[in-house]
Order: sequence, then structure tokens, then C-alpha cells
Amino acid sequence: MSPPLLFDLAGKRVYVAGHTGMAGSAIARRLARENCEILTAKHGALDLADQAQTERWLAREKPDAVFLAAGRVGGISANNSYPVAFIGDNLAIALNVIRAAHATGVKKLLFLGSSCIYPRLAEQPITEEQLLTGPLEPTNEWYAVAKIAGIKLCQAYRRQFGADFISVMPTNLYGPGDNYHPEHSHVPAALIRRFHEAKASGAPTVAVWGTGTPRREFLAADDLADACVFVMKYYSGDGFLNVGTGEDITIAEFARLVADVVGYSGKIVFDTSRPDGTPRKLLDVAKLAALGWRAQTPLRDGLKAAYADFCSREGARKR
Repeated sequence: MSPPLLFDLAGKRVYVAGHTGMAGSAIARRLARENCEILTAKHGALDLADQAQTERWLAREKPDAVFLAAGRVGGISANNSYPVAFIGDNLAIALNVIRAAHATGVKKLLFLGSSCIYPRLAEQPITEEQLLTGPLEPTNEWYAVAKIAGIKLCQAYRRQFGADFISVMPTNLYGPGDNYHPEHSHVPAALIRRFHEAKASGAPTVAVWGTGTPRREFLAADDLADACVFVMKYYSGDGFLNVGTGEDITIAEFARLVADVVGYSGKIVFDTSRPDGTPRKLLDVAKLAALGWRAQTPLRDGLKAAYADFCSREGARKR
């Protein structure tokens, strides 16, 4: 049973910022079932890192609600290689959209954060209360600082102006619409591409970064989208909410599962010269579960859908 409806999306103008990304596109797909008008703008038409453009667009379109899923994203390598872009672009996007949303009368906004906001050695599973209780993971602190700022902006607008701005913190995502860049993608997409190419070339081994021992939690993008819509409709509060499955797996186990889904039967080796990142990252999802939402997609099923998406993109690229 769902809690009382606090914000009905039916009949509303709803802006999905970042609709071409994995999370944003999943949110847009999920919103198609809500009888609302979905507003989007491609990056070429609207640069959310530009304050004036952002303010003009929101003032003209006047959305009732905003899902803020836009941002520069990437894995460990990308964060290490482009720290200015990761902190600067994400800070600018969060500030511009949240400030303009308030100025133009947006009734409700949901900011999409990231579980990398938590301390590197946070107690497991990680509760929302562990924010700012210890040092961040150095390999992605630029992105994490920008996401923390977004959370605090939402809280600040709520406290000072009573704005109904909320935040969710998803765990590691995978699914259709992911970025499969060989150097700058997250773990699921990087492994899907690596095992696919190894299968195609007949490579006897595939290297996986790190020792394989860190534990990670993986959430299907469409489950995240369902959680975001659920939270937008049924939650309003100063505190942010973790979104995850409540279950984790070692990178080594995850790599073997991806290899099996892709159909690669060679040997997996671990490149210990590459960084592991945070030793473990499992979110405590009790608060969201208490509201009535839980993830529904089994990991293997979700990876099959992600691999099908990758294959369709590869096929389109080669035509």
C-alpha cells in the first residue's frame, strides 16, 4: 500500500533535465505512465551550466515539477582525469537549475545525487545520517562535492523559502542508455563492452581493474526511475533518501556474471595496478522501504536488458 499522495503528476508539466542520459531517459520512460506533459531540451538547445540560458528556458516553459538528472558523469578514470569539469559543471548545473526553479515557481523538484557522497570508510550498510562524517573517496571526490552541494541547496531552499525540493541518492546504476566509453564509463558498462569485444575477437583473457575484492551494489536504471516517480508523488521532507537494492556483490563475482550474460568464456584476470576505489558501498534503504518502495529487477535480468541495449547501439553504429 502506498502512503498518501502528496503531489499528483497527472496534468502537470514535468521537466526532465538530462533526459538523454541513462537515469534521465529512464525517468522519462517511467513518466509516460503518469498522464503528464514531459518537457525536455537537448544540450545543444539548452546548456544548463549557463545560468542565463537556464533561467530563460525555465521562465518560458514554466514546468510544475523538475527531475534534475543532468550532470557530467563517469567512472574512476574520468573523475581523475577531468576534476575541473566534474566539480565545475556539476556545481553549475545544480545551482542554475535549483535557483531558477525556485525563481520561476516550480512546485516540486527532485535532485538526483550519488552514493559517492558518503565517506570512503562509511559503516555498512550506509545510512543517510553518515553524510559528512568522514573523508570522501579521493578518486571521485570532485563529483561527490558537487552532489553534496546539490543536496544542501535543496535543503537550503526548503528551510529558507519552504520550497518542496527533495533529493535521492542512488547506488551504482546500469541499464539502457549507459555510456560505454572504454575509459570513462562506470563498471557495468565498461565490463559489458570489454567482454563483448573479447568474445568477438576470441581473446583468451579479459582484464578487470583492481583486485576484484571491493563490494558494490547495482541498481537497474528503470528501478531508479520508478523510485524517483514514487518519491516525487509520496515524499516531502528535509532529509534525502537512499535508493538501492539493499544487496551487494564483489567486483569479481559481478565480472563473472557479466561475462556469463555476454557469453564470454575466457579467463578473467585482475589488473592490480588500477585503483579499487571504496572498499565497500552498500546503501541502507530502510527509509524508502518504509514508505513502500523496493527494487524489482533481478541483477541478471537487468544485465540482459543492458547488454541487449549495447548490442542494438553497436549494430546501429556499424550500419
